[in-house]
Amino acid sequence: MVKLQTENCKSLFNIGATACSGLQHNTIAKCVVLLFFTWLACAKANAQNIPNHAPKGFDSLRAAIPHGKIDTIYYYSKTVGVKRRALVYTPPGFTQTKKYPVLYLLHGLAGTDKEWAYAAPPQIILDNLYAEKKAEPMVIVMPNGRAMKNDQPTGDIFDSVKVKAFSTFERDLLDDLIPFIEHSYPVYTQHHYRAIAGLSMGGGQALNFGLGNLNKFAYVAGFAPAPNTKMPEVLVPDLQKVKKLKLLWISCGVDDHLIWVSERTHDFLATNNIPHIYYTEPGAHDFNVWRNDLYILAQLLFKPVSKSVYDQLNKPYR
Repeated sequence: MVKLQTENCKSLFNIGATACSGLQHNTIAKCVVLLFFTWLACAKANAQNIPNHAPKGFDSLRAAIPHGKIDTIYYYSKTVGVKRRALVYTPPGFTQTKKYPVLYLLHGLAGTDKEWAYAAPPQIILDNLYAEKKAEPMVIVMPNGRAMKNDQPTGDIFDSVKVKAFSTFERDLLDDLIPFIEHSYPVYTQHHYRAIAGLSMGGGQALNFGLGNLNKFAYVAGFAPAPNTKMPEVLVPDLQKVKKLKLLWISCGVDDHLIWVSERTHDFLATNNIPHIYYTEPGAHDFNVWRNDLYILAQLLFKPVSKSVYDQLNKPYR
């Protein structure tokens, strides 16, 4: 069966309905039946089928499929006072003539803008998803979340100045990087086409910045968020506003020594009836977990997420 996209389904259904309205009474019943089966085919074609864990080979390079592209960009940061670097992934078939949603993907305490591209390459994981028509085409921006002049993880990475730079990155992201991306790439500027996600320290950043700027992000995800994650009462000051998010995601490996941060946040959200996915999985604090997280999350971005997916992914691993 040909996979029907949502917009194509709507168009096909509308054309059929218009045609039915011009028929004689004795043929309308047959036309209604045809419309019903058209609707049923569309519903099945657009139903979400999300695995509980990525299949084997999901992060292996496939030579015979279309590939996206990774570029290095430089933008001037008024926040830091220097030019800063980020990586940008554009999907296969990228063109300046259409607009794309954007995912800002953040690294961990010891990482840089290159961490994702080397350790859990979106350019492979997303290319494979696109080849299987499982994800919406998006631009992925991988910045350096350590907003300071020397932003490399050298010396003592736990130094208070370097740790504080992860908080400073909020202003760099909102005031400098996002405007640069929106000026340089054909991306949507409305917040419901903007997502933020990250791992460990970057997971804490994603939750802090995303939930602290609900007018800027509609999809917020933390992979094994670190202790830089704000206390839940501070993280979610307005319980009603946060319910307007398109998706709130927290995930963690069950053997991760930082899982208490995820549990603390999840417990608060659950107690206050805030819709979210709390996805637990086998593994510890490493990229075997975070590659899997990216694979699953990418399939949920920039599209409606059904209740069945929430129910499926919210099941505890143990």
